[in-house]
Amino acid sequence: MPYALPLTPAPPRWSRLLARVSRAARDRHAPARERRLRVVGTPYGGDAPPTLTDLYAARRLDMVRLAVFLVDDLPTAEDVVQDAFAAVCRAYGTSLDGLQDPGAYLHTAVVNAARSVLRRRRTARAYAPPHPGSGAPVDEGLLLAEEHRHVLDALAELTRRQREVLVLRYWSELTEDQIARTLGLSRGTVKSTASRALDALEGKLRKRAEADR
Repeated sequence: MPYALPLTPAPPRWSRLLARVSRAARDRHAPARERRLRVVGTPYGGDAPPTLTDLYAARRLDMVRLAVFLVDDLPTAEDVVQDAFAAVCRAYGTSLDGLQDPGAYLHTAVVNAARSVLRRRRTARAYAPPHPGSGAPVDEGLLLAEEHRHVLDALAELTRRQREVLVLRYWSELTEDQIARTLGLSRGTVKSTASRALDALEGKLRKRAEADR
């Protein structure tokens, strides 16, 4: 279900690219999309609450893609998502008893797991020389076309909070209130962070475009 979050001025070209990747992913996996609508709904109404297995089947692929934008590495992103599901299981068991909004909790778990990875990565880099990366994710036809690679590279240069806010907005299509709950921020902080991050990212992409001319 798309969520509207009006921004002024209108989102720049990079955000439309990221949104287009998100739509392509959902169109490619329509059955999973239908399951996801049932899983993330809250309150549950007349439907039985989802189990951890239901949540995994419905949301794993989306969460891996989300994690890729946060850690820029597919194998690590898959580990992040596994850690997030493990955290959900530890907190609520396989039946998810007492978990009113599985989708929101899972977003928070993925963001927290990604933060842990980035902290460990910074620590490791402080004690080891730089080394080449492991290469592009295998799903590069969907995620890493050249124009999207530029967006990912520029995202990696933002602060952690700026990157999280923009990815949750344009990839996961969360509202300001949902992002605030996921990241533990105020709605005002989310809005101001998004505004500064948009300006910063647009500037970085403009410089890259000028350098490529």
